[in-house]
Amino acid sequence: MPKITFMGAGSTVFAKNVLGDCMHQESLQAAEIALYDIDAKRLKESKIMLDIMNKNINNGRAKITEFLGVGNRKKALKGANYIINAIQVGGYEPSTVIDFEIPKKYGLRQTIADTIGIGGIFRGLRTIPVMLDFARDIEKVCPDAWFLNYTNPMSILTGAMLRGSAVKTVGLCHSVQAVVRALMEPLGIWSEEREKNIRRKVAGINHMAWLLEIMENGRDIYPEIKKLSAQKLAEWRAAKNKEGKSGDMVRNAMMQNFGYYITESSEHNAEYSPYWIKDKYPHLIAEFNIPLDEYPRRCVNQIKKWTEQSRGLLENPCLTHEKSHEYGSGIMNAIETNIPYTIGGNVLNNGLIPNLPANCVVEVPCLVNANGVQGCYVGDLPEQCAALNRTNVNVHLLTIEAALTKSRDKIYQAAMLDPHTAGELSLDDIRSMCDDLIEAHGDMLPEYK
Repeated sequence: MPKITFMGAGSTVFAKNVLGDCMHQESLQAAEIALYDIDAKRLKESKIMLDIMNKNINNGRAKITEFLGVGNRKKALKGANYIINAIQVGGYEPSTVIDFEIPKKYGLRQTIADTIGIGGIFRGLRTIPVMLDFARDIEKVCPDAWFLNYTNPMSILTGAMLRGSAVKTVGLCHSVQAVVRALMEPLGIWSEEREKNIRRKVAGINHMAWLLEIMENGRDIYPEIKKLSAQKLAEWRAAKNKEGKSGDMVRNAMMQNFGYYITESSEHNAEYSPYWIKDKYPHLIAEFNIPLDEYPRRCVNQIKKWTEQSRGLLENPCLTHEKSHEYGSGIMNAIETNIPYTIGGNVLNNGLIPNLPANCVVEVPCLVNANGVQGCYVGDLPEQCAALNRTNVNVHLLTIEAALTKSRDKIYQAAMLDPHTAGELSLDDIRSMCDDLIEAHGDMLPEYK
């Protein structure tokens, strides 16, 4: 039976989704599941929850064990066939707070800060060394395992694993699965039944992949969607209060200007380009309903709600699970059974999208079977889409180089090329801000030359 190791198993809700999904796959129901974390309390909570689910939906067939701390990491990984990565290095405090508060002192405001931008860069820099430590262990004790990375910044971390190790790695996000609903629901034209008849084509980079085609029963419905979107966007922009606006205005505006809808949410995309969070045009924040400091706010709310939420997961003897839209269990099942499965995965480009750099990570359709995860050829993106992707890829590649070479100059350059940061700050301020962030993160970062 396969062995599944979950790194960062204290992410209890996410562990429920991915490992609960595994319990619905016949090929994985008798798996050995190794839970690894450095937080004893959260690890124990996840073990309790999964034991209940294993009994209720899986007749206790899975063997679930827990491994606490760095000293037990190799034991958790030994003999694994699949490794799920869901770690967050530094957590909300101190690291996320630092990523938001120091840039604010320079006048740089953010919404999520986990993908690119100054927050994404530093989240990547403190996470890459930890993941490469995982990789060294994997190369020794389970070299044939597939590493399923769910941690952000997705493109940066997946690229670092692929360039800095021999570990078979794919990056996974749920924005591809959700993109049709995300586009159509705010426009009032989505239903589950309707989506069953829709075929989509999605490719680009993580959090900025493009809905290149949307076909309903063989008919291109993009033109009518864009027409309706233009009408709705005008109404939302004109609304005088927040209640009259949508939470997805940035993506609709990007679609109107660049021709295609983007996979990840508007609060994310507001900080991926230089058009939205601007000191010179402060009215855009309210006009386009852009939630500044959204990620810290979510973290605070989640921490407050966890006590109540945990009761429902840990003290409910009838706890069960319905299969989610996450790709993880489907990938493992396809490799185990050789029954083909298609996903939107993050893999090394190597010509899959010729007008993006060959050494960047792209999010493309992938075929999964007993041979593993294989990216599919997409061809050139529309040039305007590729151009926007390249502005983000620049940051990905330089952040990876900074981490692999321990070069402080590469950190500066990654930040200087970030679209939002460069659109707001001078070169001197960017350099000074990076120095402040390096100092504030302290032992969370290695020493940079």
